[in-house]
Formats: sequence, C-alpha cells, structure tokens
Amino acid sequence: MDRRLFLSSLAALAATTTGALAESRTHFNFNNNGGRRSTTGGSFFGRSRYRGKQTISYKTNEKPGTIIVSTRKRKLYFVLADNKAIEYGVGVGRRGFTWSGSARIARKAEWPAWHPPKEMIEREKKQYGRTLPARMEGGPNNPLGARALYLYQGGRDTLYRIHGTNAPASIGTAQSSGCIRMLNEEVIDLHNRVKIGAKVIVS
Repeated sequence: MDRRLFLSSLAALAATTTGALAESRTHFNFNNNGGRRSTTGGSFFGRSRYRGKQTISYKTNEKPGTIIVSTRKRKLYFVLADNKAIEYGVGVGRRGFTWSGSARIARKAEWPAWHPPKEMIEREKKQYGRTLPARMEGGPNNPLGARALYLYQGGRDTLYRIHGTNAPASIGTAQSSGCIRMLNEEVIDLHNRVKIGAKVIVS
C-alpha cells in the first residue's frame, strides 16, 4: 500500500476509533477578539459550541488533583482547592462503548504512540474490512494527540486513556471507543497539572 492510500485509510477511521485521524497538520492563531481560528480556514472548534476551559466553583469531597469526568455533561473537572475546579470539555464513548468507575493515572506520555487494542483491530476488520496498524508513531496525525494519560485499576491497564484529539469538533460528542478526548492544547494543560497516581472518577 502506498503512503497516500495508507493515510487515506487511516483518515476514514475517525468516527470509529479512539481518536480522529482527521486532516493533516493544522496551525492555529488568535484573532483580535480572542477567538481561536484555524489558519487553514474555519473555526478552531468546527461545529462544536465548546469555547474552552474555565475555572469554576465546584464542591466535592475529593482531594485537589483528582480528575472527575461526567460523561453525561461531557465535561472533565480537575479539582482545585477552595471548592474550585478547572472545567474542560471532552468527547466520550459512543453508545455501547461507555464505561464508569474509578482508576488511577499510572503513566503520562507526550506525543504517544498508538497501539490499537486487539479487540479493536478485530472489530474493524470484521465490521468494516479495515486493517488498523499495529502501531502508529506519535505526531500531529496520531489519534491520541499531543498527550495521553493512562488509566489503571488495581495495577492493570484498563486500555482507556484521557488523550488529545486532532478533531476539535468532536469535543462535546460521543464518538470514541471509550476513551476521553480533549483538545490538544487542553490535554497539554491537564498533563502538566496532574500527578502520577492521581485518582480518576468517571460517571
């Protein structure tokens, strides 16, 4: 398979894999009103109404540094002190791929490589006749985006991640295979804040 056909095949998986293999590299800047726009045309957030992270009042008994994800609201909260939290918009699992529970951050990665789970490879081959790569190196077109936080339960990898996405319009939607998607710029922010061992609650 030549390189062009290979990349086209990967792009077709955007709606069914853990991330979005959308258009190739896109660069962004800020307009005079503070709104983010793509220099390649169109809104940074595509059709999404999401307008970026914010610090909000947030009451919880969980300790600062905890991550709480509401799949119903499609929001992720990074708990701060003094009844505050940083609220981020996220994309969540599509029907049949949602999950809930508690986990811990066991690993953090910058521009992570993507290893599709065996079950995903088999599902894509059976249902769509698509052959996923066993490994895809990190970079602007990788489905895991700029950063990934790896969720473990009892020392075992859940195979779920909190990660970036190259399809910003997917924020606020249910498209993934269970992973939690964030804008690349915001997952970088979260990655810098969260500690290894931090508790994650998904509901």
